[in-house]
Amino acid sequence: MRIACLRAFDYVLAKEVPVTTEHTVGGYLARRLYDVGIRHYFAVAGDYNLVLLDEFLRNSDLQMINCCNELNAGYAADGYSRATGGPSAAVVTFSVGGLSLSNAVAGAYAEDLPLIAISGGPNTNSEAEYEYLHHTLGEVDYAYQREIFARITAEAVVLHHPALAPGQIDRAIDTALERRKPVYIEVACNIAGAPTSAPVARSFVHKEESDPASLASAVERTAELLNRARRPVLVAGVKLRAAGAEEAFQRLADATGYAVAAMPNAKGFVSESHANYLGIYWGPVSTPGCSEIIEGSDACLMAGPTFTDYTTCGHELGLNPKNTVVAMPSRVEVPGELYSGVAMVDFLTALTDKLQHNDAAVLAFRRIEREVKSLARGPADAPLTIRQLFGRIQGMLDPDSAILVETGDSWFNGLDLELPQGARFEIQLQYGSIGWSVGATLGYALGSSRGRVISCIGDGSFQVTAQELSTMIRYRTNPIVFLINNRGYTIEVEIHDGPYNNVKNWDYAGLVDVFNANDGNGWSARVATEGELDEAIATALAHDGPCLIEAIVDRDDCNKKLLRWGNRVARNTGREPRVRTSIPNR
Repeated sequence: MRIACLRAFDYVLAKEVPVTTEHTVGGYLARRLYDVGIRHYFAVAGDYNLVLLDEFLRNSDLQMINCCNELNAGYAADGYSRATGGPSAAVVTFSVGGLSLSNAVAGAYAEDLPLIAISGGPNTNSEAEYEYLHHTLGEVDYAYQREIFARITAEAVVLHHPALAPGQIDRAIDTALERRKPVYIEVACNIAGAPTSAPVARSFVHKEESDPASLASAVERTAELLNRARRPVLVAGVKLRAAGAEEAFQRLADATGYAVAAMPNAKGFVSESHANYLGIYWGPVSTPGCSEIIEGSDACLMAGPTFTDYTTCGHELGLNPKNTVVAMPSRVEVPGELYSGVAMVDFLTALTDKLQHNDAAVLAFRRIEREVKSLARGPADAPLTIRQLFGRIQGMLDPDSAILVETGDSWFNGLDLELPQGARFEIQLQYGSIGWSVGATLGYALGSSRGRVISCIGDGSFQVTAQELSTMIRYRTNPIVFLINNRGYTIEVEIHDGPYNNVKNWDYAGLVDVFNANDGNGWSARVATEGELDEAIATALAHDGPCLIEAIVDRDDCNKKLLRWGNRVARNTGREPRVRTSIPNR
């Protein structure tokens, strides 16, 4: 009864909302994407979204990027959101398109990215007449896609009434920006071109308001703990980005003189050229000397951390919970107390004025810091190694660089790179979906205003999403992709080996010619020696178009940190089940 009443109320509202013939539902949605800073959207056409795409194309301020499949479109939107710092959009058809997109949307949810997932939907008359439809499960069920997306988005709405659509669209976009999570908007195929309200001017800017009493108490308790410590430290976590608190954290580090480290999925969130920067804190596979200082500290402030088996190296962090403060986007956890309703930016900003300068942990690190010597280059005909490859990539980085690293050995080698001030680093450590970086590289290249995008991906991961290299060529982007060919899933080999970790070898460099066809400007090379790599990099840097460098390395040549990390993750994943010795009474 309550649902029926609400629907009746919606209908009354709908009749009262004025509409015009000059604006359509699809046009309204397109304008709202523009209003929140989106300039490119990633699409795969299907008969449920064709009219919607027509309406989008009427907006000349937006560019449609046609992707090879829906999963890649989602990954591209993920990369676009990382590059711009704002929302992104992917547009697909119903069911066969939406369910393919869902994996990328789940990754964006895990990584706190405001991706707007848009799907065409069945004709409203089909639903009213209980029709069986193509692309569906073959049952009279039209709600399952929205129900699935409701589990992996912050809000999932279906647009069935043109007059109500503007409010639903605005609310969903509000939610995406406020929570920094994906949302789902389904547009019935016969509604996309229907007349609706004009997109009136409004603001989508949100700032979370802190509760004054809770904020003051959290700052006071944290300052008390840190100020009485002998060697306090700061650790940056990935939720800093979702909270919009990267600059506030940097200011705190500048003011206090504390030693500063970053968790692996927060690399680049704090300046690596900062005088007090220790490196990556990752338990047993941390930057040399970093874990000893962080875990030996008598007070630690962690801003936005995530404590998964991956980020903790199999739950082997040695932090003392009795002297660790954890600041999350909307709460602060002090040992024994939790302060809710506290925005991270407000907390870090207020805390900056309360803390005393203390560089004792930095001085301790300097005493144990190991000098890292530059890697000597071998002769031109020396077989290529992973260390030499990433040594060359290190030399390519400048303040305008952005580097994306794929799940696998590239994680560990990328995390060892030293980022120049201003350079960006992207990793999908929480979700870890192989193949992510190919689509993400496309989206990042389109959304970025900085220099060349560099992407590092293994051959096994590349095979999952290789088609999007053709889209990079089609839209004349210019990333440099290093394809590491070691004939298998190296990261899985180190966690648990088996024949399922082998892949069929491809002529990866040759794919660029296939995708170029008659009108592309892609360039590629296959390199197996140091000299060949140097020549390829020089050519790539001079080429104005997408470049793929296939680097041939030994199957067992990997970062030693991967070996230690893989062993610990495997040990955690492979724990024996805890089984009762007796059957409980029923």
